[in-house]
Amino acid sequence: MRTLGAADYAATVSGPGIVVVDFRSALSGSSGAFSAVLAAVAARHPDLIFAAVDTQVEEALAADLGVRSAPTLMVYRDGVLVFAEPGWLPEDSVDLLLATVRALDMAAVVAQYPEPLD
Repeated sequence: MRTLGAADYAATVSGPGIVVVDFRSALSGSSGAFSAVLAAVAARHPDLIFAAVDTQVEEALAADLGVRSAPTLMVYRDGVLVFAEPGWLPEDSVDLLLATVRALDMAAVVAQYPEPLD
């Protein structure tokens, strides 16, 4: 699992494929438990990118992304944020989430939720 910070977050999540990001804190017991869950899931999905953001070190990044608690899970597919929820999930639920993300019709997702104009 790679560690992300403000300097490389956007470049990592905006690329092709699926990126799973765990916003975690060493002060949170739930974060520690969820880290173990994601490590097991990552072993079953070697084609995906699994990354972690330390919310204590990257406070500004977490705030910019609306992360208010740790753990928070975000999943991107082809540069589009398709899932973001606080709390942790059991392994089978993460596997189901990833199967759902893999099955998304990304053309339909982008058509339904186009990027906002600047």
